Amino acid sequence: MERDVRHTANGLHGRGFRALTGAWAVSLVGDGVRIVALPLFTAASTRSPLAVSAVAVATTLPWLLIALPAGVLVDRWRPRTVVVVAHWLRAGVTGLLALAVHTGHATVLVLCATAFVLTSAETFADSASQVLLVELAGPDDLEAANGRFVAVETVGMDLAGPLAAAVLFWWAPAACFALDAASFVVAALLVSRVPDVAPERSGGDLRGQLVEGALFLLRTPGLRSLVVAVAITALCAAAVNAMLALYSIQVLRLAEPVVPGLVVCMAAGALLGAWVSPRLASRWGAGRVMVGFLALLGAAFALFGLVPWLVVAVLACVLFGVASAGWNVLSATRRQRLTPGPMMGRVTSAYRVLAWGLSPLGAGLAGPLASWTSLGAVYVVAGTIVGLTAITLARPLTRG
Repeated sequence: MERDVRHTANGLHGRGFRALTGAWAVSLVGDGVRIVALPLFTAASTRSPLAVSAVAVATTLPWLLIALPAGVLVDRWRPRTVVVVAHWLRAGVTGLLALAVHTGHATVLVLCATAFVLTSAETFADSASQVLLVELAGPDDLEAANGRFVAVETVGMDLAGPLAAAVLFWWAPAACFALDAASFVVAALLVSRVPDVAPERSGGDLRGQLVEGALFLLRTPGLRSLVVAVAITALCAAAVNAMLALYSIQVLRLAEPVVPGLVVCMAAGALLGAWVSPRLASRWGAGRVMVGFLALLGAAFALFGLVPWLVVAVLACVLFGVASAGWNVLSATRRQRLTPGPMMGRVTSAYRVLAWGLSPLGAGLAGPLASWTSLGAVYVVAGTIVGLTAITLARPLTRG
């Protein structure tokens, strides 16, 4: 089966992987617009940390509630079909959000409901895309495939998307969400051209497979240390991301259309991190480099909150990107190498649940913490926690 898949896909240079990369690029530009525009619209229209926090919770909650059963179902279904259907669903929902914003009906409840549905669909598309990536690239090219994905994600979601959001938000906030809807339509058409790569689909008891994926993840030492590190870091990152727009407007005194510029700075750093991480890993070892990226991320979070100067904020955002992209490339490669192909969907989703399940808590705590203390305190606390995590998990991550 593996030989047939490689022959069909022809690795990173095959038609299938190119189509998949194109779909990523288009949809991630739209995602980059929405990920910036949604919290920015919430912050600008409500000026409330609690409202911003509520939308952030709704955005991340499906990773806790939906991702695990989504992964098991992906292992039963055709991955290409899952991605196509998810893209069409997100196109429709985002189009309705654009209409609500344009007509003045985008209440906090509407924003929360839309965010929850969009991320729920993403949990299916994410697991299915992981199956497609591994099967189309082949085991020998996983580092390069993940590096390419992170680079495409960075250019689309963190560079082109935020730049487009800055222009469109100034012109008409509803246009941001209309562009996102259009991007999903194009991405669905591109994914339909990907070969119908489908390794042996699993059957049997749904509950048993849920448990099987989670137990495999927890019983594999190399995966277990990754989960703990990502869970803590995701909690802190969710708090940081939830307050970014409000911090930029109220503390850094940036005009609303300028706020996406900070995300662009993160993208510049992420491109560097995605390029340099495989090279550093080949010289120093993946475990040591991952620990270094975690420590760098914690320091950047703390710096951002401690020194509310624009030049420092720009530097910190660049470091955010370097550290997060470097970590993502190496941790994804380790997880994929340690996971059997037929279990990729459910293990990936179990990983997302255990790793990102605390994200709603982080986003939910960010608002009250900022209200009781200050917006900067959110970043200092998050940076301290991530730094301590890097120190505590240095040995198991290095061994893994």
